[in-house]
Amino acid sequence: MATARKRQVSLTDTKYYHCISRCVRRAYLCGEDKVTGQSYEHRRGWIEDKLLELAKVFCIDVCSYAVMSNHTHTVLYVDDIKAKRLSDKAIIIRWHKLFKGTILSHKFLQGERLDSAQQTFLNKDIEQFRERLSSISWFMRVLNESIARKANKEDNCTGRFW
Repeated sequence: MATARKRQVSLTDTKYYHCISRCVRRAYLCGEDKVTGQSYEHRRGWIEDKLLELAKVFCIDVCSYAVMSNHTHTVLYVDDIKAKRLSDKAIIIRWHKLFKGTILSHKFLQGERLDSAQQTFLNKDIEQFRERLSSISWFMRVLNESIARKANKEDNCTGRFW
């Protein structure tokens, strides 16, 4: 049985991690399906583009990656110190590049005044955003979900891709 990523990651031991994601249901990630002759090589670009986008948002650097016919390898460096140094505003701006955020985070960015209760809730949200922006699990989740949605749409199917 596989061990949960949160139990495997210890940033005090190392900040470098090798992550592997494998396709299911005989799905092709890239390359050519010898049975049907269908080429999936364009999907390599999807992954490269998404990795570059996520590296700009997350406090995680992509050291190297390999895209194979049915799986990917990614070597990541978690820069948790960078996440701690970023201002609250910078964290919210980064989070909004990927997700909608909250009503309070939008109010904050628009310069609206928040009362103490709202500020308390916003601070909790910011702390959660900060933690997630330096999380390998969240990085891989965002990467894999977007690729799976595109591949499933292209393959005209639903369900798990990874």
